[in-house]
Amino acid sequence: MKKKHKERKARFTNLSGIEIDPLYREPQKKPLAKPGKYPFVRGIYPSMYRGRLWTMRQFAGFGSAADTNTRYHYLLKQGQNGLSVAFDMPTLMGYDSDDPLSLGEVGKCGVAIDTVEDMARLFHKIPLDQVSTSMTINGPAIVLFAMYLVVAEEQGISFDQLRGTLQNDILKEYIAQKEWIAPPRPSLKLINDTLRFCVESAPLFHPISISGYHIREAGSTAVQELAFTLYDGLTYVESAIAAGLKVDDFAPRLSFFFNAHNDFFEEIAKYRAARRLWATEMKKRFQTRDPRSLALRFHTQTAGCTLTAQQPHNNIVRVALQALAAVLGGTQSLHTNSMDETLALPSEAAVKIALRTQQLIAHESGVTDTVDPLGGSYYLEALTDRMEKEARVYFKKLDTMGGMVAAIEAGYPQAEIHRAAVNYQREIDHKARLIVGLNAFEENEETSLPILKISQATEKSQISRLKKIKNGRDDKKLKRSLKRLSRATKEDADLMPFVLDAVRARATVGEMTTIFKKIYGNYREKTVF
Repeated sequence: MKKKHKERKARFTNLSGIEIDPLYREPQKKPLAKPGKYPFVRGIYPSMYRGRLWTMRQFAGFGSAADTNTRYHYLLKQGQNGLSVAFDMPTLMGYDSDDPLSLGEVGKCGVAIDTVEDMARLFHKIPLDQVSTSMTINGPAIVLFAMYLVVAEEQGISFDQLRGTLQNDILKEYIAQKEWIAPPRPSLKLINDTLRFCVESAPLFHPISISGYHIREAGSTAVQELAFTLYDGLTYVESAIAAGLKVDDFAPRLSFFFNAHNDFFEEIAKYRAARRLWATEMKKRFQTRDPRSLALRFHTQTAGCTLTAQQPHNNIVRVALQALAAVLGGTQSLHTNSMDETLALPSEAAVKIALRTQQLIAHESGVTDTVDPLGGSYYLEALTDRMEKEARVYFKKLDTMGGMVAAIEAGYPQAEIHRAAVNYQREIDHKARLIVGLNAFEENEETSLPILKISQATEKSQISRLKKIKNGRDDKKLKRSLKRLSRATKEDADLMPFVLDAVRARATVGEMTTIFKKIYGNYREKTVF
């Protein structure tokens, strides 16, 4: 009997707890379908990056709209081809900068937007028909989207020329990020109104980016991210159909947003499994006829939760590996985190390195020269199958519970993520999982990086500008538009035309969301441990 070779660990598992075999053999399965063909495991386009590279984005938003506009112009000069808007916490929560609850948070984690004047300043000298814009906004998404539309209108650009993505994913807020302005069911109604508007008036704009990113950042496993994100997407489709929309009219404009974490092969398998899961479930549940409704398009961002304050230059390597996994997994758009983001909003120097990382992968690595270069790997195909199988277990559970909204109200996905996060932290604490610079290969020396700091003066000047805008408005026009919005909300009407009119009258984010909060009521989540 041959002596077994000693291995470093008794058991090898990935971040989802799936045990990894020492060797994988050729599976007894049918050949994979070609890229661009159902169920799209190998990619949604036949030529993938041989035809067109992914959109390169850097998340930008800090301080005032003018500050962020300066950063946008810098990024565009560096070769970036898509803009992404990060909003500050008050904006994300639907508060104006002069609200007492906004004190100390204005412009700190993103850009402060109170009125359409701020949105116009944000895109000063940037023609909106020549860029693709992604906006990370959820609870008050209908309001911020309307502001973007009015800025385009005032630039003389028709809505059907606008390209970009609205995150507009409220379900993941209840699951993970905790930024909402209303309960789940009326929030789905707001999303349906933006969906309908895009179908009818802005067909090039993606009205929802269904986000697993924040689910993963909250501590989920890759399997949980995959399962909960795709099930959220199916919930939006079901809700829109119930609201009278035809699936093939809107489904081709849905997109997804995934995390790129540390386990290289697990992440690639996750993206490939996601495409197959979405295609098969859309076909089975909704009998879609348009092949574009079955093709899962997604943006990826490298994992902020993996960045360490210790030895921050190591983050450059982490981000490069995560970005490479996203590209090998077939992403359509990519954001690479900056090495200093665990310390503060990214500096210009750090942002440039992050962008150059994408450009190096695109133009020097060779991985874009062929489609699905890792396809057929025994290990990767086995892992793709296993990821799909594990996600389907969650699908079955959620179906049994009556869907995602009922599951959220019962606290189920929140509890699952909490348990996964605790287990991951326990592994790090016990050094069962090594993080370079954090619990292994530590250094005593302090590493000092120049970081971006937002001055308190930003808040004062933002509030001052807001006061001037409020004092300069046509009061009768404003009150009339807000009264109409309130009545339309009570009557369950299509809200997009009324929000647009309020924006044109220079209504603030807070004035409009206050109407929604008053009519729809507050939401307090059920806590489950």
